[in-house]
Order: sequence, then structure tokens, then C-alpha cells
Amino acid sequence: MSDNVAEFQPVQPEDQSQGEARDVGGVAGERLRSFIERIERLEEEKAALMEDIKETYAEAKGTGFDAKTIRKIVSLRKMDTEKRRESEELLDLYKSAIGML
Repeated sequence: MSDNVAEFQPVQPEDQSQGEARDVGGVAGERLRSFIERIERLEEEKAALMEDIKETYAEAKGTGFDAKTIRKIVSLRKMDTEKRRESEELLDLYKSAIGML
């Protein structure tokens, strides 16, 4: 290599899970790490809850209930009463239009 050209040494990325958080480019490292760790914990809790929900549907199915219908009822119960009524009326209108009623 020429004496006039500085040799480039690539910076190796640090293992940030082990490294010390620091402020870089206006980003507060500790604050960012705190958010990320909270999100990771919540994602773990969400996965556990999703597994519990799945098991509950399986249990309901095992006792003779239709899981698909239960899912629909859960979805409907989440809706605002007026929004649900509007959705049901629109469904009835569409069913009537294609001769299903």
C-alpha cells in the first residue's frame, strides 16, 4: 500500500446485548435500551398469553363448542354496539342482495 494512503481498519460491531449503552448521534442509549428491553418482555408475555388463548379455544372445542363461532362472538363483543349493528345490517343487506335471506 502507498505511504500516502491511510490504511482503513473496519470497525467491528460490538455485542450490544453485552456492551455498555451510550449516547450516539443524539440517541440516548440507556433510554433506548430500556424501551427495547420492555418491548422484549411484553413480546414474551404476549406469546404466553396467545398460547393460553389457544389452549382455551382447544378446551372449548373439546367440550363440544365451535371455536370458529366463539372467535366470531369475541370479535363482535369487542366492537362498539353501533359499529356492530352497522356491520350486521350491511351483512344482511349483502346476503339479501345475493338471495341468501
